[in-house]
Amino acid sequence: MMLRRLGQTEIQIAPLVLGTNVVGWTADEKASFAVFDAFVAEGFTAIDTADSYSRWVPGNDSESEKIIGRWVKARGNRDKVHIFTKVGSDMGQGKKDLSAKWIEKEVEASLTRLQTDYIDLYQSHWPDPTVTHEETLSAYDRLIKAGKVRYVGASNYDAKLLGEALATSREKGLPRYQTLQNEYNLYTRDKFEGEVQELVLKEGLSLIPYYSLASGFLTGKYRSEGDLGQSPRGQGVAKYLDARGMRILEAMDKVAESTGAAHAEIALAWINAQPGVAAPIASATSVRQLESLMRGARLQLSEDDLQLLTEAGR
Repeated sequence: MMLRRLGQTEIQIAPLVLGTNVVGWTADEKASFAVFDAFVAEGFTAIDTADSYSRWVPGNDSESEKIIGRWVKARGNRDKVHIFTKVGSDMGQGKKDLSAKWIEKEVEASLTRLQTDYIDLYQSHWPDPTVTHEETLSAYDRLIKAGKVRYVGASNYDAKLLGEALATSREKGLPRYQTLQNEYNLYTRDKFEGEVQELVLKEGLSLIPYYSLASGFLTGKYRSEGDLGQSPRGQGVAKYLDARGMRILEAMDKVAESTGAAHAEIALAWINAQPGVAAPIASATSVRQLESLMRGARLQLSEDDLQLLTEAGR
C-alpha cells in the first residue's frame, strides 16, 4: 500500500481513515477495541474522531474520544497511531465555537479523554462566523508551540472560507490548514469538486472526505424504501433513492461484476483515485465490515471503471 502525505506535513498514512462517530453509539467498547486492533494490525494508522462524538446518544458524554483513549492506554501504542480530532461543535455552550478561549479549554478536555499529551491533527469542525480566522489560527499557533497539537485542518469549509483562512496564515505567519474534511462521495460531489478541489490542489492541501459511503447507500444494500429499516441509520439514506442514485448503483453493479469487489470497496477506490484526496473516512461496527473497507483502500480500478462511475454520478 502506497502511503499518502497529509498536506505539507510529516504525516503519511495508508489510504483509509477510520471514522469513529459510531463508537459509543452503534459500536460498544468491546466491538470498537476489536475494530481498532484489526485496523492497526493491517498497517493502517489514522483514526478520526471529534469532541462531540457521539453525544447525540442520550447519556453519552464524548464517548468516542474516551473509548479511543482507553484503547490507546490498554495497548500502549500511541506512537503507532495518528489521532485526528475536532473542535468547534456546540458542546452545550450554545453555538458552533472557534473562539480562542473555547479552543484552549476544549483541547485540554480532548487530551484528557484521549489519554494523550498531543493530537496529530486538530480540526476546526464547523465554521464560526463570530470569530476571525486570525483568532482561531492564533489559538492553534499557541497549541502547536506548546506541543499539544502537531498540525491543523478545517472541516465543512467552502472555497471562500478556506481561501481566506490560508491568506490569513500567510499574512500573519500563523499555522495553515493542511487538510480539509468535507462531505464527498460518488453521489455528493459539489462540496469538493470545482472551486474547493482547485484550491486544495493549488495550495497543496489534502482532502479526507467524510460520508464516503453516503450513509451506507453506496454499500448497495438500500435500493428501495422497503430497505430503509435494515439499520438505525437507514432513514438517512432515503434522499439518495432517486434517478441519479439508481444510475450510480447500476454502474457499481457493473464494476462489481467485472472486479469481484463489493460496492463499499468500489466507492472507496473511486474516491481514492480523485485528485487532492489523501484518504476517505469510513466507519465500521465489526471486524467483518472493516475487512471490506481495508480491501477498498487497496483496490485500484481501471480507467474505464472510474469513468463509468464518474459519469453515472454527474
